Amino acid sequence: MIGYSVEQHRLTVYYNCITMIAGRRADVEAQRPTWSGRLEFILASVGYAVGLGNVWRFPYLCYSSGGGAFMVPYLTMVLLCGIPLLFMEFAIGQYTRLGPVHALTKICPLLKGVGLATVVISFVFSTYYNVLMSWALYYFFNSFGATLPWKSCNNTWNAIENCSSGFPGNATHLQSASQQFFDHRLLEKTSSIEEAGGLRWELLGYLLISWVIVYFCIFKGVKSTGKVVYFTAVFPYFILFALLINNVQLPGAKNGILFFLTPVWSKLFEVKVWVHAAAQVFNSLGIAFGSMISMASYNKFNNNILRDALIVSFANSFTSILAGFVIFSAIGYMAHIHNLPVDNIATDGPGLVFVVYPEVLSTMPVFQLWAPLFFFMLLCLGLDSQFATVEVAVTFIKDEFGPKVLHFLKREELLALAVCIIGFVLGIPHVTKGGIYVFQLMDHYTAVVSLVFLALFEVVAVCWVFGVPRVSLMVKRMQGKTPNIYFRLCWLVLCPMLVLCILISSIVQYTPVHYGKYPYPVWAEWVGWGVSLVSIVWIPLGAFQEIYSNKGSLLQRIKTAVTPTIDLDAEDPLPEKQNLDPACETFFT
Repeated sequence: MIGYSVEQHRLTVYYNCITMIAGRRADVEAQRPTWSGRLEFILASVGYAVGLGNVWRFPYLCYSSGGGAFMVPYLTMVLLCGIPLLFMEFAIGQYTRLGPVHALTKICPLLKGVGLATVVISFVFSTYYNVLMSWALYYFFNSFGATLPWKSCNNTWNAIENCSSGFPGNATHLQSASQQFFDHRLLEKTSSIEEAGGLRWELLGYLLISWVIVYFCIFKGVKSTGKVVYFTAVFPYFILFALLINNVQLPGAKNGILFFLTPVWSKLFEVKVWVHAAAQVFNSLGIAFGSMISMASYNKFNNNILRDALIVSFANSFTSILAGFVIFSAIGYMAHIHNLPVDNIATDGPGLVFVVYPEVLSTMPVFQLWAPLFFFMLLCLGLDSQFATVEVAVTFIKDEFGPKVLHFLKREELLALAVCIIGFVLGIPHVTKGGIYVFQLMDHYTAVVSLVFLALFEVVAVCWVFGVPRVSLMVKRMQGKTPNIYFRLCWLVLCPMLVLCILISSIVQYTPVHYGKYPYPVWAEWVGWGVSLVSIVWIPLGAFQEIYSNKGSLLQRIKTAVTPTIDLDAEDPLPEKQNLDPACETFFT
């Protein structure tokens, strides 16, 4: 009877302690919301990683960089760089429960500017990426007519003297009706960046609609975004599979697929092919954009991030390959119709989905079905990526200025609205008649030049200054076991070396930006470098401010600046197990 009473007492103490800890955890997590379920985080991450680049950039890179042989450098980079760095960013966000700025400040105060730089680059990216959504909306609403407006040359915007109702190929001076629709109807393109030409009011309206959609998907934070991604992340796969089933039955599709896959093994000896593969992995998975850190910060502490990193990486690569089959089966069909070689049709950049594929759609049976579905799919693919980049800015403001901002704006919904309004205003130059030149300039210097610099400094800050042993300890606290030798080797040696090689190769092989055959003036190049510096400059500024604010000799200041402030001793950095009742502390020890 006495033994029973002691045991009963222990159970009572255990129950009370667990209740106290659960209550405290609930209070803490109420301050920072979490995803409603694990699936929401996975879908949001997949939706962010899988974007328009999977549909246009990967297929083009694959066929121009050796076809099936390109899979060797691409999958190598996924295994050695993509998965390890994605796992690392998930670990940082989930352990610290902070956005990229505050998380990296705790990990490496000296390079805290890297976190702010990722916020800046994500927000700059969001200001012009949403322009693509306005284009997709324009095509979507123009695809419901009895005939598609880009099918013929008998329209007021066509230049009849060099317009071809078929697809003339890349080797002639003629333009397809689809190209002229894009240039003269959608964009009303001027001859140079120096000629703004006034606003395209229709595109401005569609840009506003795009931002309104983004706002209503993120205004409740992860609670609203988590629900939206169930549709926007899954729906594109239904359309891609439906298009693939339709396309492979078309004449000439086999030739297009063979062109896409036929390996040219000699390409593997070209350095630029490996650089392209690495750049595609970084751009597609969103490494160094801060978005993955932000989204992981809303996870529960013990969420299985290794599983999530593998799922997101696999889904991203699978979608890229699937999109390649869809695009090139359609291009093969188009080459068959116009009796042209496949390489005379494929093109790089947005032209692949806003010029070539619309032309393909206009020749397909039942185009009234496929055209709206295709452009709606593009809208879903783009919106998922847009959610995440805007969320980075919102998360940073809440982490840094939360009480002050909320005191002024009263509600978090108004904070998201303010960010969206600023993004809309900054996107207006892209919807002028010379906006395509601004768009190309921003994309080149943001998504290529700035991103590689940020990726290098992020890897150095986390893997070398903070150190792989500390990263491994963070993972062990969350997952119960240390990362295996594969991840530790990648973080310590392979990832930093590969990113450094990419940076050096990008500098050595640098070519001035151009749009088609149009070379940019020198002043525009300087503007482009200025856009790059808008994000990069925070790295040296942050380092200087940190060293200056510390005390002691220069050596002591630097030593303090490279000392992390994150708590690695506790099993969980959240404070629900601190200052417990003595009986509880005794019980757990």
